[in-house]
Amino acid sequence: MAASSHREQHAHLFRSLDSIWKPRVMWITGWIIIASLIMVVCFLVFAPWVQTAAGSGRVIALDPNDRLQEINALVSGRIQQWFVRDGSRVKVGDPIARIIDNDPQLIERLQQEKEQLSAQLQAAESAMTTAEIDYRRTQALLDEGLAAQREFEQARIRFEERKASVAAAAAALTRAEVRLSRGSVQLVRAPRDGVILQVNAGDSATFVSAGDPLASFVPADAGRAVELFIDGRDSALIYPGARVTLQFEGWPVVQFSGWPSIAVGVFDGVVVNVDPSAQPDGRFRVIISEHPEAERAWPDSNVLRYGANARGWVLLERVSVGFEIWRQVNNFPPEFPAHAPPPTF
Repeated sequence: MAASSHREQHAHLFRSLDSIWKPRVMWITGWIIIASLIMVVCFLVFAPWVQTAAGSGRVIALDPNDRLQEINALVSGRIQQWFVRDGSRVKVGDPIARIIDNDPQLIERLQQEKEQLSAQLQAAESAMTTAEIDYRRTQALLDEGLAAQREFEQARIRFEERKASVAAAAAALTRAEVRLSRGSVQLVRAPRDGVILQVNAGDSATFVSAGDPLASFVPADAGRAVELFIDGRDSALIYPGARVTLQFEGWPVVQFSGWPSIAVGVFDGVVVNVDPSAQPDGRFRVIISEHPEAERAWPDSNVLRYGANARGWVLLERVSVGFEIWRQVNNFPPEFPAHAPPPTF
């Protein structure tokens, strides 16, 4: 009673406020704002978010032997004939180029030198055989007392000299055979199945030395991988076996890094290796191969070629959305994975 009488006594002081009409939509808007704030807070606290370490890179060959390589000239000379051009597909043993020496009679001269040294070797072997017979006969006569010690020593010296001559002639013949073999290997062949990426040398007017690159070669059926370059803050959190979602250049994708399960158009991968040393720009290289249990296989090598650009997200720990926003604002690194293997030193 006292309170109502008190309000009645002061009601005349708030007549203007009481006369203001409050629209119903304002009440509804206020409750919507309050409900929205409560929903946002609940979303930030309870909604899960998968932390990721993002990086960009390109498609490479997993095995170093399958990567881009050069086909070199085996001998010095001029290119007589090309059997391939840019983009040619070759099988192992297929001819690529024929190289001829500046001396067109080089092979004949080397063959003649080999035949001459072979005759010298035969003569040296015959002389050694004769010297050996004389040495054996002189030794037998010495044992019977029919020859002097000096004659025996001279026969032995002649035999040893003939043996040295045979060894020298054999070595000279071997060197000649090596020169002939190198000179005759003028047809450069493909080391394995693959594609000629680019022909580097010119026509018959171009002189090449032994070891000069003739063409760039990409082996066929090589295992593909992706090399990503990750920020140094996240490199310690990435370990072999971690799952990665990949986006390849030219493939449409709708990517949600925090919710990989609802991403569309991405491909699965797995971390194979993390380089122990950083690149000059401070980033670390991470090698990623195709996930063996991926639901969506990587595109065929005919359309996803080596060197194609790629972007990847290494999946780390699951946290709340609010924590991730707080981490990003403060520029903190992600959480260390609880299931990561212990570091080895």
